[in-house]
Amino acid sequence: MMADVIAWVLVLAIAAYACAGGTDYGAGFWDLMAGGADRGKRPRWLIDHAMAPVWEVNNVWLIFVFIVMWTGFPTMFQAVFEAMWLPLALAAVGLVLRGAGFALRKPSRRLAGRRIYGAMFAISSLLTPFFLGAVLGGIASGRVAVGTTASADAWANPTSVLAGLLAIAATAFLGAVFLCADARRFDAGDLVDYFRRRALLAFCAVAVLALIGLPVTHSDARYVWEGLTGGWGLLLVVLAAICGLATALLLLRRIHGWSRYTSVASVALTVGAWGFAQRPYLLPTSLTVAEAAGAAHTMRWLAFVTLIAIVLVGPALVLLYRLDTMGELEPLTDADTRAARAPGDNL
Repeated sequence: MMADVIAWVLVLAIAAYACAGGTDYGAGFWDLMAGGADRGKRPRWLIDHAMAPVWEVNNVWLIFVFIVMWTGFPTMFQAVFEAMWLPLALAAVGLVLRGAGFALRKPSRRLAGRRIYGAMFAISSLLTPFFLGAVLGGIASGRVAVGTTASADAWANPTSVLAGLLAIAATAFLGAVFLCADARRFDAGDLVDYFRRRALLAFCAVAVLALIGLPVTHSDARYVWEGLTGGWGLLLVVLAAICGLATALLLLRRIHGWSRYTSVASVALTVGAWGFAQRPYLLPTSLTVAEAAGAAHTMRWLAFVTLIAIVLVGPALVLLYRLDTMGELEPLTDADTRAARAPGDNL
């Protein structure tokens, strides 16, 4: 029973990172697609100010995921990191370069330096979610088991590639939706439509990849496919699709406040559907939750520590995200306002 509770804590933590960290990855994706220095100046200005207050705290969720994995399910942790060490190492390098690029780009005085750091941030924002998605795809397709040695097939397979591309598209969708609301908050009207169009394009990309995923997972990840097309998995998939369509409708009607909540719900429900689809396995179809669980006293202490974290850290995170969405954390200076003017505006 305790092992099942901790397993769902792990799924919820993955969902939280997919939504919070995914929004940041999506902002980095649009940073990459913004164009040259002149053309991309205003979108990158918005991305810098939108991400600055929360980008570091969003990685707390990933740390929590790893802590729950190696403490609660050490057998799974060992199997995944043995079989998937290369994509996980590449994702870790991307995380470091992404953080360094974002932190160093803004204070850099030379244009060449800003370009280098900006490229580090943007490219890493594309590669990191792809490799993390590829790892999940390899697990879902049953290519990871206890004793599996590292190989390209574990993460360079149809399901992994599809999951990696879906991760990129989903993060781009989240990032654009949130940047629409941020553009309104920073009174940058032209950027609202700029990111609204990109959010709708990203939603279309997610829908197309999801449809492509039906035959791919049917043949390559059959156990998870059956879980996603029946029972609770199917219900959550349907709810995720409804939330995605609702987000698109809200964007078309320019209701950007609520669109953030529906977009987050869409991604979180998708992660939840994956969790239900794998039951009772952590590694389909070789390692169940009960088999992977650590010692009973370890699981009890992990549940206790998790409860403490929820009580002590949870309210602070909620307050942080709330203040950020209300624009209370980083007021604009006169220099920022001048930098945000559209070309041709009167000074």
